[in-house]
Amino acid sequence: MEKSQRKKIYLISLTLVTTMGLKSCKTIDKSLTLDINKVELEVLQQIPANQKGREKSALYLPPRRISEKEFNSPALNKLVDSMYDMMVKKSGVGIAANQLGKRLQVFIIEAKSDNPRYKILGPVQKQLFINPMITKASSSKKNFWHGCLSADGAKRGNVATYEWIEYQCQNEKGEIITGRLEGFAAVIFQHEFRHLMNGTYLDVAKHFLSKTELDREIEMKKTPFFATASDTLPLLINDYTVGETLENYHSKK
Repeated sequence: MEKSQRKKIYLISLTLVTTMGLKSCKTIDKSLTLDINKVELEVLQQIPANQKGREKSALYLPPRRISEKEFNSPALNKLVDSMYDMMVKKSGVGIAANQLGKRLQVFIIEAKSDNPRYKILGPVQKQLFINPMITKASSSKKNFWHGCLSADGAKRGNVATYEWIEYQCQNEKGEIITGRLEGFAAVIFQHEFRHLMNGTYLDVAKHFLSKTELDREIEMKKTPFFATASDTLPLLINDYTVGETLENYHSKK
């Protein structure tokens, strides 16, 4: 084979490899990676059912598990730190990865004693949940008026959550953690777990009040804020079967 022919074949091969590489880069879904750009970080907002864009939002797409090789990695630590920073910045008491556009089974909860919105319910220690599942839940339920960082400006929605739950998850090292949450901590856990199931309280609640209306009715004792829920009040995670993984849950959809 002549030198000119070999050179021509080499250039054609190089072009094909480069083209294929570019195409593969374009098909990478960054929402499924741990990579996070703090400069562009923002909280995704809910999109009502049947509205354009909902089917492409990380809030409404199945999140993946964190794999064994990703535990104890700088990328995972950066993701968790970024999530926590945003939660504190927004004065939230919980945040899920898909609220920041990352389709990953990760969320954090924490309610500080000086949180202006929920201090009446007491503090909740900072806890990280990776690849979580609910293993057991109470038969009794609590009523709660939910707000959300992903529902900025929306009315509060009244839904029920289990009074207590038991869970299994992993920590940032990949270690299996089990535990039980009650009261406000159980509410926040289920709120964030709802995000990983996809959606927000707005997709479940039937009764809504503005924050001003809610504060007034609570002050006048016309509306219970955290009491035993009636059987007619929608359950926030109503289509989740206790004991199943999030993969199994999404596979049914």
